[in-house]
Amino acid sequence: MEILGKILGSLARVKIMRLFLLNPSRGFSLKEIAKRSQVSSESVRREVRLLSAVGFVKKRGEHAGLWFFNPVFKYSAELEGLLINADTLDKESIAATFRRVGRVNLLVVSGVFIKSKESRVDLLLVGDRLKRGKIEEGVRRLEAEIGAELTYAVFDTKEFLYRLDMYDKLVRDILDFPHEVILETKKLSTQALKKP
Repeated sequence: MEILGKILGSLARVKIMRLFLLNPSRGFSLKEIAKRSQVSSESVRREVRLLSAVGFVKKRGEHAGLWFFNPVFKYSAELEGLLINADTLDKESIAATFRRVGRVNLLVVSGVFIKSKESRVDLLLVGDRLKRGKIEEGVRRLEAEIGAELTYAVFDTKEFLYRLDMYDKLVRDILDFPHEVILETKKLSTQALKKP
């Protein structure tokens, strides 16, 4: 219990732990951890030092500057259940992330958000006058919270409706397989989008 008490002490630690748990075979430099988790370099050094002391992460011989998740860490299954399998973000947080990116008509999540590994994308955003830079910022923020890179698709409403009418494979894969609608307008109601 002492190890778990030390581990779950800060938001920065949780972000860093999620990053390693979702990328168990990948190594990260301290700089990359800071960038991916959006945590200050000083906090990253402190948290990685603590996570190393309890055996959660370790350096591998041939990769001296990289930190790796320790697959034999005693509490890895429990932490995965707590940090990965639990709901990562609520609907309101996701919607708020994209509130100022333009006129959003449809926001759909799948993949990492609904714990489905078969999904082609994690996020679908459809709207008008969308600001791609702001969308990119929002995606990076979500990636830092979740600890994994997101695959996403962005369409203008007109292009999305055209692709839908043409039975575009990507669009159909998103709508025909498990997903969750976070936001929809009457213009793009998912009930109206269902094709026979």
